[in-house]
Amino acid sequence: MALDAVKLEIDKSADETVAAIMSKADAEVSEITSSADAEVSAIDERWKKKLKDMIEHLRRQELSSAELESKRIVLAKKKEILSKLFVETLRSLESASKETKLAQYRKMINASKSMVKGSRVRVSPEEKITAGDLGVSSLIKDSKILGGIILENEDGSIRIDMQYATILQAIWNREVKKLSDILFG
Repeated sequence: MALDAVKLEIDKSADETVAAIMSKADAEVSEITSSADAEVSAIDERWKKKLKDMIEHLRRQELSSAELESKRIVLAKKKEILSKLFVETLRSLESASKETKLAQYRKMINASKSMVKGSRVRVSPEEKITAGDLGVSSLIKDSKILGGIILENEDGSIRIDMQYATILQAIWNREVKKLSDILFG
Protein backbone atom coordinates (compact mmCIF):
# COMPACT_ATOMS: atom_id res chain seq x y z
CA MET A 1 0.00 0.00 0.00
CA ALA A 2 2.82 2.25 0.55
CA LEU A 3 3.66 1.93 -3.10
CA ASP A 4 0.21 3.14 -4.05
CA ALA A 5 0.61 6.18 -1.84
CA VAL A 6 3.94 7.00 -3.45
CA LYS A 7 2.38 6.49 -6.89
CA LEU A 8 -0.49 8.80 -5.97
CA GLU A 9 1.95 11.34 -4.59
CA ILE A 10 4.01 11.19 -7.82
CA ASP A 11 0.85 11.45 -9.98
CA LYS A 12 -0.38 14.40 -7.89
CA SER A 13 3.02 16.09 -8.12
CA ALA A 14 3.17 15.41 -11.86
CA ASP A 15 -0.36 16.78 -12.34
CA GLU A 16 0.55 19.92 -10.38
CA THR A 17 3.77 20.33 -12.42
CA VAL A 18 1.85 19.77 -15.66
CA ALA A 19 -0.82 22.25 -14.53
CA ALA A 20 1.87 24.80 -13.63
CA ILE A 21 3.66 24.27 -16.95
CA MET A 22 0.34 24.47 -18.84
CA SER A 23 -0.62 27.62 -16.93
CA LYS A 24 2.78 29.16 -17.69
CA ALA A 25 2.50 28.07 -21.36
CA ASP A 26 -1.04 29.49 -21.60
CA ALA A 27 0.23 32.78 -20.12
CA GLU A 28 3.14 32.87 -22.61
CA VAL A 29 0.80 32.01 -25.51
CA SER A 30 -1.58 34.72 -24.35
CA GLU A 31 1.30 37.20 -24.07
CA ILE A 32 2.71 36.21 -27.51
CA THR A 33 -0.78 36.36 -29.04
CA SER A 34 -1.43 39.75 -27.49
CA SER A 35 1.95 41.06 -28.66
CA ALA A 36 1.41 39.62 -32.15
CA ASP A 37 -2.10 41.13 -32.29
CA ALA A 38 -0.69 44.54 -31.29
CA GLU A 39 2.07 44.27 -33.91
CA VAL A 40 -0.41 43.12 -36.59
CA SER A 41 -2.71 45.99 -35.63
CA ALA A 42 0.16 48.50 -35.87
CA ILE A 43 1.24 47.07 -39.25
CA ASP A 44 -2.38 47.11 -40.41
CA GLU A 45 -2.73 50.77 -39.39
CA ARG A 46 0.52 51.70 -41.18
CA TRP A 47 -0.63 49.92 -44.36
CA LYS A 48 -4.08 51.48 -44.16
CA LYS A 49 -2.47 54.93 -43.84
CA LYS A 50 -0.04 54.15 -46.66
CA LEU A 51 -2.89 52.85 -48.83
CA LYS A 52 -4.98 55.93 -48.05
CA ASP A 53 -2.02 58.19 -48.93
CA MET A 54 -1.40 56.26 -52.15
CA ILE A 55 -5.07 56.49 -53.12
CA GLU A 56 -5.07 60.24 -52.39
CA HIS A 57 -1.86 60.67 -54.42
CA LEU A 58 -3.34 58.74 -57.35
CA ARG A 59 -6.58 60.74 -57.09
CA ARG A 60 -4.61 64.00 -57.21
CA GLN A 61 -2.55 62.70 -60.13
CA GLU A 62 -5.65 61.68 -62.07
CA LEU A 63 -7.36 64.97 -61.30
CA SER A 64 -4.28 66.89 -62.41
CA SER A 65 -4.03 64.78 -65.55
CA ALA A 66 -7.72 65.36 -66.31
CA GLU A 67 -7.32 69.11 -65.78
CA LEU A 68 -4.31 69.21 -68.11
CA GLU A 69 -6.17 67.21 -70.76
CA SER A 70 -9.16 69.52 -70.39
CA LYS A 71 -6.93 72.59 -70.82
CA ARG A 72 -5.26 70.99 -73.83
CA ILE A 73 -8.64 70.33 -75.44
CA VAL A 74 -9.85 73.87 -74.71
CA LEU A 75 -6.62 75.38 -76.10
CA ALA A 76 -6.87 73.22 -79.22
CA LYS A 77 -10.46 74.40 -79.76
CA LYS A 78 -9.47 78.03 -79.20
CA LYS A 79 -6.62 77.64 -81.69
CA GLU A 80 -9.03 76.06 -84.17
CA ILE A 81 -11.50 78.93 -83.74
CA LEU A 82 -8.74 81.52 -84.14
CA SER A 83 -7.43 79.74 -87.26
CA LYS A 84 -10.92 79.71 -88.76
CA LEU A 85 -11.27 83.39 -87.92
CA PHE A 86 -7.97 84.14 -89.68
CA VAL A 87 -8.96 82.15 -92.77
CA GLU A 88 -12.44 83.70 -92.92
CA THR A 89 -11.05 87.21 -92.49
CA LEU A 90 -8.51 86.63 -95.26
CA ARG A 91 -11.18 85.12 -97.50
CA SER A 92 -13.43 88.13 -96.83
CA LEU A 93 -10.63 90.55 -97.78
CA GLU A 94 -9.73 88.61 -100.92
CA SER A 95 -13.35 88.32 -102.07
CA ALA A 96 -14.28 91.99 -101.53
CA SER A 97 -15.85 93.89 -104.39
CA LYS A 98 -13.71 95.53 -107.08
CA GLU A 99 -14.63 98.98 -105.74
CA THR A 100 -13.66 98.09 -102.17
CA LYS A 101 -10.36 96.59 -103.25
CA LEU A 102 -9.59 99.53 -105.54
CA ALA A 103 -10.17 101.98 -102.66
CA GLN A 104 -7.97 99.88 -100.35
CA TYR A 105 -5.20 99.57 -102.97
CA ARG A 106 -5.21 103.33 -103.55
CA LYS A 107 -4.85 103.94 -99.80
CA MET A 108 -1.99 101.44 -99.62
CA ILE A 109 -0.22 103.10 -102.55
CA ASN A 110 -0.74 106.64 -101.21
CA ALA A 111 0.58 105.61 -97.78
CA SER A 112 3.71 104.09 -99.35
CA LYS A 113 4.48 106.39 -102.31
CA SER A 114 6.98 108.44 -100.31
CA MET A 115 9.09 105.30 -99.80
CA VAL A 116 8.92 104.09 -103.41
CA LYS A 117 9.48 106.54 -106.28
CA GLY A 118 8.32 105.75 -109.85
CA SER A 119 6.21 102.91 -108.60
CA ARG A 120 4.75 99.88 -110.23
CA VAL A 121 2.27 97.46 -108.67
CA ARG A 122 1.99 93.69 -108.69
CA VAL A 123 -1.54 92.28 -108.34
CA SER A 124 -3.38 89.01 -108.71
CA PRO A 125 -4.23 88.00 -112.28
CA GLU A 126 -7.86 87.91 -111.11
CA GLU A 127 -7.93 91.66 -110.48
CA LYS A 128 -9.78 93.70 -113.12
CA ILE A 129 -7.94 96.96 -112.55
CA THR A 130 -5.42 98.99 -114.52
CA ALA A 131 -2.31 101.03 -113.69
CA GLY A 132 -4.39 104.14 -114.37
CA ASP A 133 -7.02 103.03 -111.80
CA LEU A 134 -4.28 102.95 -109.18
CA GLY A 135 -2.26 105.95 -110.37
CA VAL A 136 0.99 104.02 -110.88
CA SER A 137 3.35 103.79 -113.85
CA SER A 138 2.76 100.09 -114.52
CA LEU A 139 0.78 97.08 -113.35
CA ILE A 140 2.10 93.52 -113.35
CA LYS A 141 -0.18 90.51 -112.98
CA ASP A 142 1.53 88.04 -110.62
CA SER A 143 0.05 84.57 -110.06
CA LYS A 144 1.73 84.34 -106.64
CA ILE A 145 -0.52 87.12 -105.32
CA LEU A 146 -4.01 86.14 -104.16
CA GLY A 147 -5.17 89.48 -102.78
CA GLY A 148 -3.60 92.84 -102.01
CA ILE A 149 -0.65 94.36 -103.80
CA ILE A 150 3.12 94.54 -103.88
CA LEU A 151 4.39 98.03 -104.53
CA GLU A 152 7.90 98.34 -105.97
CA ASN A 153 10.14 100.86 -107.65
CA GLU A 154 10.76 100.61 -111.39
CA ASP A 155 13.81 98.35 -111.18
CA GLY A 156 12.23 96.12 -108.48
CA SER A 157 14.99 96.74 -105.94
CA ILE A 158 12.57 98.12 -103.34
CA ARG A 159 9.40 96.20 -102.60
CA ILE A 160 6.64 96.84 -100.12
CA ASP A 161 4.51 93.75 -99.57
CA MET A 162 0.92 94.78 -98.91
CA GLN A 163 -0.75 91.50 -99.74
CA TYR A 164 -3.77 90.83 -97.55
CA ALA A 165 -2.20 87.65 -96.18
CA THR A 166 1.01 89.49 -95.23
CA ILE A 167 -0.78 92.42 -93.58
CA LEU A 168 -3.26 90.17 -91.79
CA GLN A 169 -0.45 87.90 -90.54
CA ALA A 170 1.49 90.88 -89.18
CA ILE A 171 -1.58 92.22 -87.40
CA TRP A 172 -2.45 88.72 -86.24
CA ASN A 173 0.99 88.12 -84.74
CA ARG A 174 0.87 91.45 -82.93
CA GLU A 175 -2.75 91.30 -81.73
CA VAL A 176 -3.64 87.60 -81.34
CA LYS A 177 -3.37 87.78 -77.51
CA LYS A 178 -5.80 90.72 -77.36
CA LEU A 179 -8.12 89.00 -79.80
CA SER A 180 -8.03 85.80 -77.77
CA ASP A 181 -8.80 87.75 -74.60
CA ILE A 182 -11.75 89.45 -76.29
CA LEU A 183 -13.13 86.18 -77.68
CA PHE A 184 -12.47 83.90 -74.73
CA GLY A 185 -12.18 86.23 -71.77
